[in-house]
Amino acid sequence: MMLEDYDATTALIVVDVQNDFTDPDGSLAVADAPAILPEVNARVAACRAAGGLVVYTQDWHPARTPHFVTDGGPWPVHCVRDTWGAALHPELDVDGPVVRKGVDGGDGYSGFSVRDPVSGDVTRTELGTLLEAHGATRVVVVGLAGDVCVAATAEDAAALGYPTVVPLAATRMVELHPGDGERAVGRLRAAGVEVVDAA
Repeated sequence: MMLEDYDATTALIVVDVQNDFTDPDGSLAVADAPAILPEVNARVAACRAAGGLVVYTQDWHPARTPHFVTDGGPWPVHCVRDTWGAALHPELDVDGPVVRKGVDGGDGYSGFSVRDPVSGDVTRTELGTLLEAHGATRVVVVGLAGDVCVAATAEDAAALGYPTVVPLAATRMVELHPGDGERAVGRLRAAGVEVVDAA
């Protein structure tokens, strides 16, 4: 298990390691997702030991939202607030603040921002403020799914000026459409994100 370098100015963002995405019984289960748990937990331990910041994101949707296929969106119903599916996976080591996204029915792809699926308006979450308050100068993004929320979070981090790393060992792709994972990796690299191939 290869780990990135961590120090006190590193922020590790753990994206959406929730039951609906991680557990095989979840409503939007990502193939092989449980395999990332030891990879993610090792990075949490390394980052915390170095004095870095660990932040978790959590989809926290209302039961009805244009984000879901039941209301015209692209996704099956998932991570509805206060349900088993929305809970962080019980084997995930949680040692830091949790940023909930999609709480008002928005598309919470990036941990940094939420987009209204009707108006297209984008609002910021508290994630950026947490990184600034800690004095973070570098970001590592892990979690689920690599071609959706991990990619969106890493792209936003890079756009905000953070040197950003995505270790593929600590993520998996949902592949809503064939080739989404490969396209996401290409997009990340084009955005200046360092994508580290799984060992």
